[in-house]
Amino acid sequence: MSRRLVVPLAALAGLAVLAAGAWLWWGRAEPRPAAFTGEPTSALYALIGSRQADAAPLRLDEVFTPAGRTLGTLARASAEQLDDCDEALWGVTATGCTQALRATYTSASGDAGQFVIFNLPDGRAADALVAALAEDGFVRQAVPFDASRSRAAARALGHYVTVAWAGASGPGADPVKTLVALDGLGRVVQSRVLAAT
Repeated sequence: MSRRLVVPLAALAGLAVLAAGAWLWWGRAEPRPAAFTGEPTSALYALIGSRQADAAPLRLDEVFTPAGRTLGTLARASAEQLDDCDEALWGVTATGCTQALRATYTSASGDAGQFVIFNLPDGRAADALVAALAEDGFVRQAVPFDASRSRAAARALGHYVTVAWAGASGPGADPVKTLVALDGLGRVVQSRVLAAT
């Protein structure tokens, strides 16, 4: 093989490697949290282990109450119901999900985050979504923050899945405190358990 042919082939191979690296780096269109914990459902939520046992749809005012307009230094910026649960997700599908309720929160100190609750058919589907969020995809980021400094928690609670995702956008921002505050919105599911007794 002549030297004239080897140089262009080496250059093409180098460009192919660079293109593949760029695709892997920028190809993931959606961000993921830097730290993630996921929990399957437990016997505590057995009374609402299926939508049949807990048929009433979630309401925005039930999940995002007036008392939850502020969570410490966080202020609720938006709250919405998505009838197509996959609108709130990328890289994964919430099979059998009938609704997703999402709220975003911000603060003057740079803390920001979001909370999403998914209404799934049963605990098995809820566990499957939590497992998929750990590996295959995640919820779409609905409020700006630095995902590389963010933390998230997903919990299967009977036939529901809650996802709290907190990030830091400014100096002094604390995603851990924000995550704890957002995760507390999942207490709405305990009310459903009490109503089922």
